[in-house]
Amino acid sequence: MHLLQNLIAERVASGFKRKSIVSCAKWAESYRIMGNPFPGPWTFNYHPWLKEMHECDCDNIVGQKSAQMGYTEFALNLAFYSMDIKGIDVLYVLPAKTPDAADFSASRFNPAIESSTHLTRFFSDVQNIGHKRAGNSNLFIRGSKSRSALKSIPVGLIILDELDEMPKANVTLALERTAGQRQRQNLKLSTPTFNDFGINFFYNLSTQEHFFFICPKCKRFTELLFPECLKVTADTLSDPKLKYSYIRCKDCKRKLWDSESYSHKWKDLRTGRFVAAYPGRESRGFYVNQMLSSAIAGNPVELAGKYIKGLSNPADEQEFYNSALGLPHIPEGASITDEHLVECRKIGTVFKNGVNTNRDGIRTMGVDIGKVLHVQIDEWKLPNRRYTTDLNIEAVPKCLYFTKVHDFKELDILMAEWKIIHCVVDKHPEHRTAYEFACRFPGHVHLCFYARGVSGKQIHEMKDKVTDVLDAYTIHVDRTAWLDLRLGRYKRKAIHLPLDLSEEYKEQLKAMVRILSPDPDGNPVARYDKSENSMDHYGHASTYSEIAFPFAVSLGESHSIQI
Repeated sequence: MHLLQNLIAERVASGFKRKSIVSCAKWAESYRIMGNPFPGPWTFNYHPWLKEMHECDCDNIVGQKSAQMGYTEFALNLAFYSMDIKGIDVLYVLPAKTPDAADFSASRFNPAIESSTHLTRFFSDVQNIGHKRAGNSNLFIRGSKSRSALKSIPVGLIILDELDEMPKANVTLALERTAGQRQRQNLKLSTPTFNDFGINFFYNLSTQEHFFFICPKCKRFTELLFPECLKVTADTLSDPKLKYSYIRCKDCKRKLWDSESYSHKWKDLRTGRFVAAYPGRESRGFYVNQMLSSAIAGNPVELAGKYIKGLSNPADEQEFYNSALGLPHIPEGASITDEHLVECRKIGTVFKNGVNTNRDGIRTMGVDIGKVLHVQIDEWKLPNRRYTTDLNIEAVPKCLYFTKVHDFKELDILMAEWKIIHCVVDKHPEHRTAYEFACRFPGHVHLCFYARGVSGKQIHEMKDKVTDVLDAYTIHVDRTAWLDLRLGRYKRKAIHLPLDLSEEYKEQLKAMVRILSPDPDGNPVARYDKSENSMDHYGHASTYSEIAFPFAVSLGESHSIQI
């Protein structure tokens, strides 16, 4: 009888406890058990900025962050809470299935289950990497690169972890998974890349909240910002004075924490709370950086070292701003500027866009396909003396004409009027129409596809591997290598531009940003992207004209185009 009474008492107590859990914060404190570096029951002591995020019941939550700030643990807690208390299904999206989703399941999800008696009882099936079952609730773990894996999964909560590394179109597809749900919420997390791109785009639309606290020295309500709050005491990594770097108050300039005291800064941050720049917006956005951290990432000597490394290496510079400071950043030289374009108009004789002088130089045309067709026509002159076999490096093109047309019939006219020797066209999305255009000019038109497995400035023709009629005119090239070559011309004054550049042309070239992101081995790999609200069609049209040049040279100047 005594055992039965105890069992009944435990059940009653458990029922009252669960009724008191009305927020993710309460759930985490009740059921989550953590490992190193802060082992034991979940507490907000060491990550005080996470509590307000846990208590947020907004439908749209945005976390723009530096690395290692506890945001992923918040995402896990929100997933568990939503399944356990709300009884809804959750979709957790990572950049790739392998290794991201597999590693996450093994290194973050499974240990969280094993450490908590409550979660161990709650989850009935955790063997499948991509699907965890708990009662009537399901957790789906997916990579963002597979569209098919994101379809047909109706869920109430979507978590996008490291959003900046995900394909944009698939992010939109994933967010549609909550359509039709009575309870729906989404959480977007990522270190940022550059302004108005990825997580920063969503953060800019949010409340834009920063974490403020009371300075223990001057008692002002303040925040930690760079460069005001990081005092770097050395110029090189080998300078012994580096160890004296410290974090200071931006208002009173007094030292707050150094390499000896940084691990206790959480005691001073318990007075903190988030302050919104734009209160009242529908989505709440939370920003933090590593200067707040009481873990090794927040050691001011570590931060100072990362800053110094970035002074001589663009990849390290971007990593410091993105991962350590949680800020969007573009290293110098990563994009074309107005100054670059001005200088390219001064190379030779001044001329205007679209003036056809009917000269006999080699002419190429590049076409990018969007709602309309963006076109660039270049005239090339071969150097008198050749020092390499790479003609693209030695030749300097002259942009005779950039324009927009509405259909491929207008391209036929341009081919004849401008005596185009070779044209390269974006293969997608109008691949059939582009193929018909190529058929009208056999040997003078190729359809271009940016492909993996092609290195450098190699051009892989598909005519010997025809599995579809389109392949006869298709070429595969490395996107980054050719964009590096073409956009680099504008930076080093190796292309002659017309005097009357349109604002649209300039903005589309400036929109293309060269960013560095780590590969699976942690090595920086370059790629080009653009902000959410910008277009880059002329940048690609210009690059396609560059790719057309070697074909034009091989054809020679004697070929005429007839329509």
